[in-house]
Amino acid sequence: MTASTRPSADNEATALPKSWDPGAVEADIYQGWVDAGYFTADPASAKPGYSIVLPPPNVTGSLHMGHALDHTLMDALTRRKRMQGFEVLWLPGMDHAGIATQTVVEKQLAADGKTKEDFGRDLFIDKVWDWKRESGGTIGAQMRRLGDGVDWSRDRFTMDDGLSRAVRTIFKRLFDAGLIYQAERLVNWSPVLETAISDLEVKYEDVEGELVSFRYGSLSDDEPHIVVATTRVETMLGDTAIAVHPDDERYRHLVGTTLAHPFLDTEIVIVADAHVDPEFGTGAVKVTPAHDPNDFEIGMRHSLPMPSIMDTKGRITGTGTRFDGMDRFEARVKVREALAEQGRIVAEKRPYLHSVGHSERSGEPIEPRLSLQWWVRVESLAKASGDAVRNGDTVIHPNSLEPRWFAWVDNMHDWCISRQLWWGHRIPIWHGPDGETVCVGPDETPPAGWEQDPDVLDTWFSSALWPFSTMGWPERTPELEKFYPTTVLVTGYDILFFWVARMMMFGTFVAGDDVIEAGSVPFQNVFLHGLIRDEHGRKMSKSRGNGIDPLDWVEKFGADALRFTLARGASPGGDLAIGEDHARASRNFATKLFNATRFALMNGASPAPLPEAAALTDADRWILGRLEEVRAEVDAAFDGYEFSRACEALYHFAWDEFCDWYVELAKVQIGNEEHTAYTTGVLAAVLDTLLKLLHPVMPFVTEVLWKTLTGGESLVIADWPAPSGFATDAVATQRIEDAQKLITEVRRFRSDQGLADRQRVPARLSEVSAAGLDDHVPAVRALAWLTEAGDGFTPSASVEVRLSGATVVVEVDTSGTVDVAAERRRLEKDLAAAQKELAGTTGKLGNEAFLAKAPADVVDKIRGRQQVAREEVERITARLSGLPAQP
Repeated sequence: MTASTRPSADNEATALPKSWDPGAVEADIYQGWVDAGYFTADPASAKPGYSIVLPPPNVTGSLHMGHALDHTLMDALTRRKRMQGFEVLWLPGMDHAGIATQTVVEKQLAADGKTKEDFGRDLFIDKVWDWKRESGGTIGAQMRRLGDGVDWSRDRFTMDDGLSRAVRTIFKRLFDAGLIYQAERLVNWSPVLETAISDLEVKYEDVEGELVSFRYGSLSDDEPHIVVATTRVETMLGDTAIAVHPDDERYRHLVGTTLAHPFLDTEIVIVADAHVDPEFGTGAVKVTPAHDPNDFEIGMRHSLPMPSIMDTKGRITGTGTRFDGMDRFEARVKVREALAEQGRIVAEKRPYLHSVGHSERSGEPIEPRLSLQWWVRVESLAKASGDAVRNGDTVIHPNSLEPRWFAWVDNMHDWCISRQLWWGHRIPIWHGPDGETVCVGPDETPPAGWEQDPDVLDTWFSSALWPFSTMGWPERTPELEKFYPTTVLVTGYDILFFWVARMMMFGTFVAGDDVIEAGSVPFQNVFLHGLIRDEHGRKMSKSRGNGIDPLDWVEKFGADALRFTLARGASPGGDLAIGEDHARASRNFATKLFNATRFALMNGASPAPLPEAAALTDADRWILGRLEEVRAEVDAAFDGYEFSRACEALYHFAWDEFCDWYVELAKVQIGNEEHTAYTTGVLAAVLDTLLKLLHPVMPFVTEVLWKTLTGGESLVIADWPAPSGFATDAVATQRIEDAQKLITEVRRFRSDQGLADRQRVPARLSEVSAAGLDDHVPAVRALAWLTEAGDGFTPSASVEVRLSGATVVVEVDTSGTVDVAAERRRLEKDLAAAQKELAGTTGKLGNEAFLAKAPADVVDKIRGRQQVAREEVERITARLSGLPAQP
């Protein structure tokens, strides 16, 4: 086995500071990586390609914990692949975030008493670009703080010229294919922003409202009437029907008849529709087709009129009643009062808790509204997206989320892509003077005198092109040749159906053109992680006040600590709960690595060829064997996107086995000239591999330690650890485990006796040879703080430790310092445990039904445990009887 060759002989621990201070070095380390060009991808490289495109954060945004998790996992994947010899492209960029960005700039104008209309469309857009150049992109600087190894030379923005050309190109192709059309449909409407918004921009909250039941028709119970209930009583001004279930005998005689509207000169028709639940409420529902999604579907099925009763600001309009001009919430009160005046209110339930959709950007309740919008016909696109996963072209990790994917794409509704904004990609449709329309491609000129459609495209439309538009599509580019399809998409499962589905639809649509190969998909793998929750498992939110700014943790604990905390909790599809204690533990882990490396350097550790296994000690063979096992486990975990498993394996190996045991055993070996050179070589070899394995998740501290240890240029471009060929030595491993158990039990005895740490006491060890631990006596004495038993040695207490080959007896002379009462308590506790084990195993072996069903090997194991327990009871009982009588 050969460790990395170090070009420099300078291996002094003084090359490291006395303690690890991440804040003092991280920024310079990162800039050094960027300046060296380590993250810049070369499409002409002969190496195999590996690519990830960064899910583009909003230009208005700042780094939150969800981003930090995404970025940590993507960085870990790309750093590892770069070390494995791949040509890696991790492409960064930002989304223009139509609604969010326009809102920010409009608020700035409002502070000066201005509106966008005061400037006009073109000047307002100029002001947004000015804001973007001056204030946008805060998250880019934050990504550097986190250590993101992205290719900054290819930073993209969804409104860049190249990406805008891609948007116009695919719009034209979809339009010409009949997949984009204009129609009046129901949308989520924001009265504050005065635009349609996507489903993803609607957040549902439980609010206290009122449930009002009122009567249509006669006020007499003996004449035709129907009672309905609603939480939005103002929408009854747009009612055009009452729906009942076809099989509901209570209303069968009324189906097809009409009832007068209390405030309008119209009649309300009673229709039979299977959508109605006859068991809920009165079994009758009011139908407002222009202001409720379910009512819209009923209206379509029954060809009902669909009058809109609100304007773009959510004010009642066009009803010809006294309510016109009222805000929808004022009208809610006034309509209820007017119904009460007529004696139509049957019941009111206040407060009434129900779920209401709110605009994520502006905060107000959204209004379902019938509106003329542009739509994408998704049926064929969604089918191709589903088939890509069914055929294995794209693999979803974990595969347990595949059914959710299919449930979404197989039942997808047409996509509303128009927004009533000024900032964004303007829809490339031109309208003629006589109502004609034409779609104009990027290389075409609109007819003279025609006007462009005023709407812009949904932000998700341009981000749906992200995997290939960022690489130059629709032009044929070296980046597309080398890095498309992308290798993996890393994102949260909560946007699986929105962004991921849209990218799949557009990616499969363009496949087979003259640029992208037929059958291509935008990404070969989709890794879906869960949501970040607080340490109590609650979802982080502003209202709870339990959100965490990741940059606060970077300042306090270092970027490595933040990254390791997030990666250690990340498993496919699983949520992760984190708190400050987790970050503090990760910082302590970085410090542990630092101190272990500093110790190795102080003792002259330097990577060098190691001898054959036979020339090494048990401890050397054990740690090298364990290292190879951990390397294989980490590789398998990374390949399966099991970041948590990889981090757990590395953490416990580094802390529990290497630092807590091998380093301590190495201190004993270094004192023996015969072993010193090989021991320092093993220290260096283990650290060399361990730091490489940890680098993808903890890049800063590993970079500093590895460069000091090896003299290498950078871990970023170092080779990923290959199989060492060092097999696990079962005999050496068993002896080390026995030595560890012996040392641990003696330490426990010392603690029970109240002996001070490192207070050395004389001791005599018996049956060491029978246990095969002759070579380990120096380590046992050193790590259990025991000295040789001299002449006149008189033991005052002893510890018996059952090992794999024999029971070792350690007799000690504490010269009156042994606490007899404490020793009795310890032994009584051990006796109780042994008796419990004996009773349990005896009970099982006395159970005929158990013996009849249990496999023979299971029964044999229980018999073995019973024998051990019986011997322990006898041994401890004898020890107790040998203790001095208490005064």
